[in-house]
Amino acid sequence: MKVYIPGDSAAKALGADAVAERFAAEAEARGLKPEIVRTGTRGMIWLEPLVEMEQDGVRMGYGPVTPQDVPALLDGTFEGLGPVEEIPFFARQTRLTFARCGVINPLDLADYEANGGLEGLRRALGMTGDEIVREVTDSGLRGRGGAGFPTGIKWKTVLEAQAAQKYIVCNADEGDSGTFADRMIMEGDPFTLIEGMAIAGLGVGATRGYVYLRSEYPDAIRVMREAVLIARAAGLLGVDILGSGRAFDIEIREGAGAYVCGEETSLLNSLEGKRGVVRAKPPLPALEGFLGRPTVVNNVISLATVPVIFQKGAQYYADFGLGRSRGTVTLQIAGNVARGGLFETAFGISLGEVVNDLAGGTASGRPVKAVQVGGPLGAYLPVSGFDARLGYEELDAKGGLLGHAGLVVFDDSADMLGMARFAMEFCAVESCGKCTPCRIGAVRGVETIDRIAAGDADAMPLLADLCETMKEGSLCALGGFTPLPVMSAVSHFPDDFATTKEAAE
Repeated sequence: MKVYIPGDSAAKALGADAVAERFAAEAEARGLKPEIVRTGTRGMIWLEPLVEMEQDGVRMGYGPVTPQDVPALLDGTFEGLGPVEEIPFFARQTRLTFARCGVINPLDLADYEANGGLEGLRRALGMTGDEIVREVTDSGLRGRGGAGFPTGIKWKTVLEAQAAQKYIVCNADEGDSGTFADRMIMEGDPFTLIEGMAIAGLGVGATRGYVYLRSEYPDAIRVMREAVLIARAAGLLGVDILGSGRAFDIEIREGAGAYVCGEETSLLNSLEGKRGVVRAKPPLPALEGFLGRPTVVNNVISLATVPVIFQKGAQYYADFGLGRSRGTVTLQIAGNVARGGLFETAFGISLGEVVNDLAGGTASGRPVKAVQVGGPLGAYLPVSGFDARLGYEELDAKGGLLGHAGLVVFDDSADMLGMARFAMEFCAVESCGKCTPCRIGAVRGVETIDRIAAGDADAMPLLADLCETMKEGSLCALGGFTPLPVMSAVSHFPDDFATTKEAAE
């Protein structure tokens, strides 16, 4: 008997550890000796803890399972979900980056390799730096952290920079509300991130890599540290990668929890032991990054996708997607939804299909009012905007921001004035303080919205003017994009901003 129970932190939060313990104890009491494999999550969070039992080579799903359900599970009387990969939410996905997540033991290197791992790295070891960078460029891969900058251009800049030492820095400071893809991949398939970083190092001539991981992710920190030790012992990291004579090694660094350290220059300052404040650009990190040396700074999902590109070829990856958004997008569905979780699919799916079909509408059963796409700096989109296609340029044309592809759904009870206030308050709390439009503007923004809530109609044009100042004058995206959720709430949901005087009229 082979049983798979997630060890991912989302599944653990829902009781997966207790289920695993009860399963082991109940099996022992019955004289059974099952092999219990702790995996990552498949991403269907509403079904967690999701237990999978292998039958004739097919993994049958059961969930959500409680410890009290385990005897029925072993008796065969617990109603199952059928083959896991045939569950509609899962079957409709195009899993490339997350192909192994929830399938393998995250810290079993042999399991990783048996499922296609290291094929990309072995191919890259036979290529020159120029060829590696060209492959990434041809794939159309763009930064998945939010900016959507072409990865190949960034790598080419670092490759052509002259320096005695270069670095690869993985931005794992996943701070956006409603996002969890980085955490999921680190906890469920850490070797793909390590492999991707190693390929990046070979491509640009970097021999050192750092994963900057937020302190709020203790499970991801533990798994990544163990994975690095395993990879180093197996010769995947160190002075002689797979006997090639080429060097690359990785260190895990823990951040202190500042949202602004998700911005690459602030992250680099923190990584150097300095205060996490934004640097003025130029110079670009690609030329003067970590310790003043040329540095590739990429998001977890960007780097974890690189092995897929080298395993299957740039054209294979580029054939998925829409417009300039190539490959797959890892949608993180959260908020007031019936079915929350991770859904990987080619760019181009409509927002309406995600919310109404995949997510099954709201968990409350009330009508959807708004969806915030792209984290706390993303716009609030109304139902009338559900025809928007999820691609960088396509969503931008609708006044939205794809960002890290997190979607937070709200029903018709949501107070959009309150959500706009939250956006300003979030910016005020998380500002690094370096530039005035963000540091002071966000505080004034909270005060101005409070005036509107108190019935001051004169504060409405003041709010618009303040948002314009923050947008044009802020040093980084925190202050520059905070106006997006605020003004989208104002424009799409004006009734929520009606002052007492206006409402009376």
